Amino acid sequence: MRPADLDAVTIDAYGTLVVLADPVPALTEGLRALGVDCDADSVGRAFAMEVAYYRERSHEGRDDATLHALRRACVGVILDELGSEVDPADFVDGFVAAMRFELLPGARAAVERLRRLGLELAVVSNWDIGLRAQLDGLGLDGLAVVTSAEAGAPKPDPAVFLRALERLGVRPERALHVGDSDADEEGANAAGMQFAPAPLERALEALA
Repeated sequence: MRPADLDAVTIDAYGTLVVLADPVPALTEGLRALGVDCDADSVGRAFAMEVAYYRERSHEGRDDATLHALRRACVGVILDELGSEVDPADFVDGFVAAMRFELLPGARAAVERLRRLGLELAVVSNWDIGLRAQLDGLGLDGLAVVTSAEAGAPKPDPAVFLRALERLGVRPERALHVGDSDADEEGANAAGMQFAPAPLERALEALA
């Protein structure tokens, strides 16, 4: 595959562009401040339950009100797992503060190289509407961002890919998606796009 064969590259967020820094210490400390005194292993297990819950519902956080409701429900999963009767609303801010994302090694350089190739770029991800702010905070402002929350359906539904292509003004056959899951590949193929597996650096090396 050559850059001349493409007009755009879309990039999955979690696992391809960013990763979550371990939130358990911050969650444990924040919960303890509310009187929920649990060890880190228990909090880690509760957080794993929250992750599974969120993955099925990330597309529900489509505006400020629904995003707050989703976050409150996620906190509720953690508190229920820990057997706490604390009101989830009391820990939403602490929960959000504990979710600190970091760029994967080489991701920034890969994005900059794709830009230098003159390709249109977009992040396409199963995520709530908060993704834009997360990427801005990591210095990736300027990228188009299309989430499952905006599209109304998560991958592998092609809706999120088609919306990104429309925004970029690119035909599917002239676009490549890079991701780390079966849902990425299935959704991209359903949208008529090409696909390359993460990591992003390796996919970029294949553009020769």
